[in-house]
Amino acid sequence: MTGVAPPPPLPGTGLPARSTPSGLDRRVAALSLAALLSLGAVMGSVNLLVEGVLHDGAARWAYGSTMLLLLARAGHLAVRGRVGQRYTLGLVLLGDLMHLVVVLCIEDPLRYATPLMLLFPALAAAWFLRPRPLAVHMVVIVAVCLAALWPSYDSAAGLLLQVGVSAAMLNAASAAIFLLRRRVQRLLEATETLSRQDPLTGLFNRRYLDEEASRLWAHARRESGLLCAVVLDLDHFKRLNDEFGHAAGDDVLGAVARALTATVRPTDVLARTGGEELVVLGTVGAPDEAQGLAERLRLAVARARGTGGHAATASVGLAVAAPEVPDDPAAALWRLVARADTAMYAAKRAGRDRVAAAVPLPRAALLPDDGGGDRVLDR
Repeated sequence: MTGVAPPPPLPGTGLPARSTPSGLDRRVAALSLAALLSLGAVMGSVNLLVEGVLHDGAARWAYGSTMLLLLARAGHLAVRGRVGQRYTLGLVLLGDLMHLVVVLCIEDPLRYATPLMLLFPALAAAWFLRPRPLAVHMVVIVAVCLAALWPSYDSAAGLLLQVGVSAAMLNAASAAIFLLRRRVQRLLEATETLSRQDPLTGLFNRRYLDEEASRLWAHARRESGLLCAVVLDLDHFKRLNDEFGHAAGDDVLGAVARALTATVRPTDVLARTGGEELVVLGTVGAPDEAQGLAERLRLAVARARGTGGHAATASVGLAVAAPEVPDDPAAALWRLVARADTAMYAAKRAGRDRVAAAVPLPRAALLPDDGGGDRVLDR
């Protein structure tokens, strides 16, 4: 909702961490601002029903028109369903201007139009704006308080004191809400990251692959290449755990993850899908290129060493598919991974520490959901 620029790509991926606002976030932000505008208009309209609050004549009409304008802006925002930084800044500045209009229409501004009315735009700005627009609004708050209170004070000292107190309280509330929002946002981003990452290795998990399936197929199609899946399963890993303990096994997994992270290309996605099994997804121009990638990954695993000096090898399975975007990208992605997984078991049967590839099909016949990968060739 804040429009913050996306962070740099996460390790083992060419994809940015997804902290940019989603369509649902924008909708919630728009409806929240619309609710604030509506609430302000409804509360302000009560003055139209109380005798002696408003000036008679044109002032009453101007006041009523201002409340209708607030309701109209709220309705437009609710229908629009999205809001950006500039639009939000315009809304909160409109709220400040509305306060001045109300002050001019009220018989006794100190009694019926105190600066407390500016709390609505102040809190909206604090929750939805980035630091620079928020700072602009804080300066405007001081100016609006000065203009609104000016006619009610004969003493300059009293005026400045009241402006200072009112503006300081409003801006202090804005600053507190802004800091709270930033804290909540950081916690939410950290939680989202943890939900998509394996806690032991720091690599992505199955959930992340499900979420990124559509983007992976689209990226392969945009690059006019093939989507390849490489499945790596560490050899005799249970024996390593039984002989040296699970701490040693975890240490080796961490070393392997670091080695693979350093080996994959920026556009590849590296994930741990369970136990000692890891998956690399990427775009290649031809099956031979995928074979070279799989071989580099196998060598990276063989060279990795844990802090205790322990090491492991990996049996590697490889499968490729054409980049047509399927109706169910996630299901098609896991079918491709399943083909690579079948090839990985063929590598184990052939002696381990080697690459086996699903039978390559003619490029025109490669489909994301084809079942032609049951038969494998050892490479």
